[in-house]
Amino acid sequence: MATTTVQADVLVAGGGLAGIVTAIEALRAGKRVALVDRESPERFGGLALWAFGGMALVGTPLQARMKIPDTPEIALRDWQRFGEMAEDDLYPQQWARYYVEHSRTEVYDWLQGEGVKFMPAVNWVERGMQGDGNSLPRYHVVWGTSRELTRCMIASLRAADSGGRLTLLHGHRITALEHQAGQLSGAVAVCEQSGAEVRLQAPVVVLAMGGINGSHAQTRANWPKHRPIPATMLNGAHPFADGKLHHLVADELGGQITHAGEMWNYAGGFPRPYPHFEGHGLSTIPCKSALWLDHRGRRIGPEPLVTGFDTHWLCQRVAEQEKPWSWHLLNWRIAVKEFAISGAEHNQRIRDKQFPAFLKETLLGNHRLIKQMQRESPYFLVDDTLAGLAAKMNALTCSLDIDPATLQATADSFDANFAGGNRFHNDDQIRRIHQARQWGPDRLRTCKPAPLQMPGGGPYIAIHTQLISRKSLGGLQTDLHSRVLDAAGQPISGLYCVGEAAGFGGGGASGKRSLEGTFLPGCILTARAAARNISHGD
Repeated sequence: MATTTVQADVLVAGGGLAGIVTAIEALRAGKRVALVDRESPERFGGLALWAFGGMALVGTPLQARMKIPDTPEIALRDWQRFGEMAEDDLYPQQWARYYVEHSRTEVYDWLQGEGVKFMPAVNWVERGMQGDGNSLPRYHVVWGTSRELTRCMIASLRAADSGGRLTLLHGHRITALEHQAGQLSGAVAVCEQSGAEVRLQAPVVVLAMGGINGSHAQTRANWPKHRPIPATMLNGAHPFADGKLHHLVADELGGQITHAGEMWNYAGGFPRPYPHFEGHGLSTIPCKSALWLDHRGRRIGPEPLVTGFDTHWLCQRVAEQEKPWSWHLLNWRIAVKEFAISGAEHNQRIRDKQFPAFLKETLLGNHRLIKQMQRESPYFLVDDTLAGLAAKMNALTCSLDIDPATLQATADSFDANFAGGNRFHNDDQIRRIHQARQWGPDRLRTCKPAPLQMPGGGPYIAIHTQLISRKSLGGLQTDLHSRVLDAAGQPISGLYCVGEAAGFGGGGASGKRSLEGTFLPGCILTARAAARNISHGD
């Protein structure tokens, strides 16, 4: 089979958000670009095509409109403290500072210029267990979800391709990087359907292939030894994110993989009803008002698990349980108000820009989604009684783990908090819910605390969840120009890395935990930095 040769000024490996933005900016600078993507044309965009579209942005007009007094200084303090970043972690520290100082101009303003709009409310996520997370709301949501973001970026890519300077290869996998004496000269790609080989000749290669968390072998190999790891977990990334190019760069060119053990997983996943690949999971946004139970139906404690404060902490608590699953116990009243699934697919009203329908579901409850999950997922159980629910929970796990009396006692113990009225309680979960409801957008999506067994609140719901892998927080070490660095801290000539492959900048810009919503902007910031240096050398 003959080998095809493609000539370009810039080769981009990966067709997710970071790769697309790099290609846009390089094309606008007059470069010939070859973009190689393993996905089919209809899945062009990588994980961004499926993501929700939340972005942590600092000092935006939307924040000012909501009287949120955010500044880069406040954001950096939150970032460094929550991420537990070491002072001598040079390149991640540089990227963290760059992010908070430039997310307004380089992401918010730039995206608006590309036709991307944001919802009119800023959300408050990852507040920290002890107030060490986001001290202010800064989570901006793309109107249309990340699918609209991807659509706009692809449209910009097409518009930037004047004179046929873009070569776009779908369904191709890069198998080798070509170099001589450390100087990049291109790569070799293989068509995954036909096996045909393509030689891509380019003096500059930009790695945008995503992280490593799509490979559970890699995830487990890099899992920190001092942290609990569950026996099983779901995959919320993609099998293509397998770390092979990371290791190729490390082994052949001396690039440094850093912070590989840091990752952004979610504690409340369940199998996708219609999976795209083996082990594919959906990540719920666990209801603040749901009781988080162990495999026996007992409330996990002594500190109750509550979403919205520290996702990293939640993952560790779930991972340390005796069995690799936990339960969310709630009722219909809570579910229609609070239950959500991360991503574009199950947020249709936002994705399809149906504002009246979105407002109606926000105010009156998303009965449509709850009925859909009841119909499609065997892991979403509904029953009129707690005893009936216990029987269904045991049937699902093929066990007798759930004693109906234990489940009843768990609900009774929580409900006892309301025996003296809503003013007299001593439960940390209820305190956190009250605190969350002080912020308007959270108040709309969070139930007023009430007994689980309140009249009219049923039926009861139990959701079988487990830890789900998602994003890599570590990656190839890069400088502020997105150049890949060797062991001596020197740039490898012609080699750049952007997005998740670079740990969203520096090889680990988030540290141990993210303020959430830093990933899409991290893709854009690192991509634009790479393209700027390729084109102008600054």
